[in-house]
Amino acid sequence: MTDVFEEVEEDIRSERLKRLARNWLPIVGGILLVALVAALAWWGWQSFQTSRAHAGSIAYQRGLEALQTGNSAGAETAFAEAEKDGNGAYKALALQQRAGLAVAANRIPDAIKLFDEAAKASGDPILHDTAVYKSVLLMMDNGATLEELEARLEPLTKEGRPMLPFAQEALGMARLQFNKPAEAREVFVLLTLGQDVPDSVRQRAQAAIGMIDTGVAAGLPAIVTAQSVTPPAAPAPTPEQLAQAAQAAQQ
Repeated sequence: MTDVFEEVEEDIRSERLKRLARNWLPIVGGILLVALVAALAWWGWQSFQTSRAHAGSIAYQRGLEALQTGNSAGAETAFAEAEKDGNGAYKALALQQRAGLAVAANRIPDAIKLFDEAAKASGDPILHDTAVYKSVLLMMDNGATLEELEARLEPLTKEGRPMLPFAQEALGMARLQFNKPAEAREVFVLLTLGQDVPDSVRQRAQAAIGMIDTGVAAGLPAIVTAQSVTPPAAPAPTPEQLAQAAQAAQQ
């Protein structure tokens, strides 16, 4: 009789296991399949990013070599290739190099646009903030309003941002440029008290405070405006022109 009971219990356990297998095996299999797909997708993405970084680094290096030889056209082509084929970091670096070439060619609006694109190309705070900072420096000399400059600079002056002291310095100079010495002085004082401020920036901040306190800084906006409307000096005469003028005087 005991053997019969044991056989019945064994049959019951076997049936329960079969029922559990039928209910749970599809779910477990689905979870494992999703995990496998996710792992393969992650591996594929990593491989794709690695290949893009490699392609970007090769093109970027070609651009640097072209710059060293003075081949601006070749550098522009190589950096454009790095921008197209590289990952986010190399795209940001290549765009900043292209912006530098635009500055050298006096294409300032193009340079500002390229720096803005570089800031958006990578999530790296150093690459982003450096590009924004460079664009602001160009905008300061090319008709930007104080509101536009502050909107770009103030996020860069938050605690922990990589360009914090340089952005603070630019913010102070922008306020000086727009005849706001009191607001500028507050920024420069913060720079003199900061812990991680480079010595060169600290010294310039101290000099700016001295200019503000002595009233020298009050004349800066007028000087900048006068320089912007003063016609350029006439070019020096060439030797041929001097010779022709001498002959005309003798006649």
